[in-house]
Amino acid sequence: MRGTVFTETMLGTVRLDTESAERRIRLDLRAEADGILRPHRTTRAHLTGRVRIAGCADDPCADGELEVSPIARRRIRYQLGFTCDGRRLTLDGWKSVTARRPVTSMTVLPFTLYEGDARVGEGVLRFPLGTGLAPFLLGFRFPRREGRVVGLGFRFPRRDGRDGRVPAAAAPGSRVPRRDERAAHFAPRWDGAPGRTEVWYTTLTDPTTGTGIWLHHELTAPADGSEPFAHGWVAVFPREGAVRHARFGPVPWTGPADGFAGDKVTATPKQLSGSAGDFHWKLTERPQGPALFTFPRWSWRRPLLPAAQMLPAARATYDGELSYGEHTLTLRGAIGASARIYGHGNAHRWTWLHAELGGGDVLEIVAAVSTRPGLRRLPPLVFLRLCRDGRIWPRRAERSAVGWLGVGRFRAAFGLPGWTVTGRTALRRIRVEVDQPAERTLTLEYRDPDGARAVCRNSESADARVVLERWWGRWRPEASWVLDGTAHAEAGDR
Repeated sequence: MRGTVFTETMLGTVRLDTESAERRIRLDLRAEADGILRPHRTTRAHLTGRVRIAGCADDPCADGELEVSPIARRRIRYQLGFTCDGRRLTLDGWKSVTARRPVTSMTVLPFTLYEGDARVGEGVLRFPLGTGLAPFLLGFRFPRREGRVVGLGFRFPRRDGRDGRVPAAAAPGSRVPRRDERAAHFAPRWDGAPGRTEVWYTTLTDPTTGTGIWLHHELTAPADGSEPFAHGWVAVFPREGAVRHARFGPVPWTGPADGFAGDKVTATPKQLSGSAGDFHWKLTERPQGPALFTFPRWSWRRPLLPAAQMLPAARATYDGELSYGEHTLTLRGAIGASARIYGHGNAHRWTWLHAELGGGDVLEIVAAVSTRPGLRRLPPLVFLRLCRDGRIWPRRAERSAVGWLGVGRFRAAFGLPGWTVTGRTALRRIRVEVDQPAERTLTLEYRDPDGARAVCRNSESADARVVLERWWGRWRPEASWVLDGTAHAEAGDR
């Protein structure tokens, strides 16, 4: 079953009942319906997004419902809950669709603000045709739905407003993945074929000490058909002092059903535990957001590419302890993520970045050159996914890698200690600069299933600078982030 997803921006003014002057208001919304949008029927969609009112509100976790019924009921109705100066308000309004004024009726949204059942203001929003029509039309997507969109508790009152309005009971923010979804993503993919590599890895930062942590769990099925084995390592990247690590395995692969297990080390959707050398750890993982497919979703379901990567939860928190030598880290709400890789081995050259940008925003980058002879001569393919304000940019994973028929693909410049990724779509462009200082970088050797050697240089305490710009007649800054020792990065080659 396919659904409908689109984004919309509206601008206007609002006047609160306690004030005489108008304030500017802006809505940046994302609508998700669990069916195909049909204008002759009534369709309800889940609304999320950001509400900004000059001087009193900037809520990136607004949520509500949208009723699209331009023919059956001749209206498009919005009901959106958001926070304004510590008060929970509801924006309630509708576009009254009429054939006499088709453009105006479809672009003008009169609305009323309520606090509970009490009216507290009113205003008018307008859809900016000049700057908003092209991205609005190009933004329509019809993804396959893995589950129905659940309403957030709103119900549409009569026009006289006598019906009560019930604000959403769910906590604002990103949807947390269901337990069975995460279990499915963590379950081993290997089907017994020789020449395969499967990886479970976790990266996080201790908020108290700033120490970066890397847990790498790997299954290798040799290309010569010999017995598969499990191995991996643990590493810490303290703010002061040398990077330390220890390996575990190789041991025979036992084929667990829920994740990785080998040499007293386990990685499951809920817990990471084990020991290696003088390292001992036991961590509980709690996802804070949905799964993120860095590569196209189909490449994870159908392993046609040399390799694919995804994150069962793009953002998670970790509690527990990790000790090594005389040091013990007690983790409380440490921010990080767990990811998965499945394929034929390591790339010819590659870079990787996972960056926690704050406020639930996440940036994930994989740039790689394949080992296959026909693909090795091509420039690096860049897969970039920016999760910001509950939205993912670019909308399709293929966009950053191949552009439009090869035009407009994102670019990567490999090197150490610094490497960069740049790219643009029609209305946005991004520049990412990553620095991996030598004293905070660990060099490790990999072995592919065919025995070929690869070397990675990993830093779980790297520096990064990210600049995002938007086209408004000219390129203007939209957001920027500077990460000082909290970026997770890697560069590898042969």
